[in-house]
Amino acid sequence: MSSSCEQRPLRLGVAGLGRGFMLTLPSLKADSRVILCAAAAPRAESRSAFEEAFGGRAHDSVESLCADPDVEAVYIATPHQMHAQHVACAAEHGKHVLVDKPLAIELADGQRMVAAARASGIHLIVGPSHSFDAPVQQAHDIIRSGELGEVRMIQALNYTDFLYRPRRPEELRTEAGGGVMFSQAIHQIDIVRLLAGGLAQRVMAMTGAWDPERPTEGAYAAMIDFACGAFATLTYSGYAHFDSDEWMDWVGELGHAKVSSEYGGARRALAGVHSPEDEAALKSDRTFGAAEPQPAAPHHEHFGPVIVCCERGDLRLTPKGVWLYGDTERRFIRAPDLAAPRLPVIDALFAAIRDGAPPAQTGEWGLASLELCHAILRAAELRAPVELELQVPA
Repeated sequence: MSSSCEQRPLRLGVAGLGRGFMLTLPSLKADSRVILCAAAAPRAESRSAFEEAFGGRAHDSVESLCADPDVEAVYIATPHQMHAQHVACAAEHGKHVLVDKPLAIELADGQRMVAAARASGIHLIVGPSHSFDAPVQQAHDIIRSGELGEVRMIQALNYTDFLYRPRRPEELRTEAGGGVMFSQAIHQIDIVRLLAGGLAQRVMAMTGAWDPERPTEGAYAAMIDFACGAFATLTYSGYAHFDSDEWMDWVGELGHAKVSSEYGGARRALAGVHSPEDEAALKSDRTFGAAEPQPAAPHHEHFGPVIVCCERGDLRLTPKGVWLYGDTERRFIRAPDLAAPRLPVIDALFAAIRDGAPPAQTGEWGLASLELCHAILRAAELRAPVELELQVPA
């Protein structure tokens, strides 16, 4: 066990008690290195529930939370379009930041966030994203060891029901950060950038917006080439038909087992919704104070099938570990025992603040991944390759 585990706990404030926080909460509760000492949320019910559950102080604004002297770092789990304002506020008050992906919606906002963090001397970490998942880290370690030689090609695929989960109106507008690009593509981008060394050079892409009732991108396919000579293909559909968890031993994205009777559940749930207000209310039912957190997952989280082709072998990532296919044999490398599904994110935050050792997923990293999101949209619009300028190495 590292010396970090013996250091004083991190006093964490949470901005936003919605779905993002709910997904990370089991890991936060399970980790003695974190004390949830404060929160900010617009709903009085969520604030009261937080105070009752954790005994901390609940604020009605993020500005008040960031000014709280008891808060050492802020986990920003507010909607995408609020990230820039809230990171700037935290930086102004000298608070370290874990901001949910994506870093921002607009590149200019992301650049200002990175500059503000640098000027304030705070750590800015972007996550949780699936690049933190233990099997991704396993594959990254194998690649860095040199055992299989250089990475040559990566394939990442995911088919989900994302577009038909309950959404607020802005989540169905691309310019407001809606659709699959900023919430879903960012995961695949982070994964393949980490495994390919980070320095993407250009991208070619197509996108699909096929449902006029949900008029934003629900699918994309992209090819990215990297400075190391590798290339990656990314394919995603959130149209709630084929489910690629079928290829992951029926383990869902969050590490829970799926059953066949769940098929079509997202579309069935929306069938009884007759207005944007009703749909937004349905999403609110999943926030802290209105719903119970999911039980601990038995498997690691994942983001669909990922295959890495190297000079002397291939890697296939699964929720239970990594398959390594060599020249004459294959073997399975089991992932570490699952203490908590998002423990690597807390590891990264704690190591950055207590030990001065930030992870790959810094603000600069998040900005580079955000650039790729915009480049995919631009390449699809132009039907031509788009060059990248803001990339950083892993």
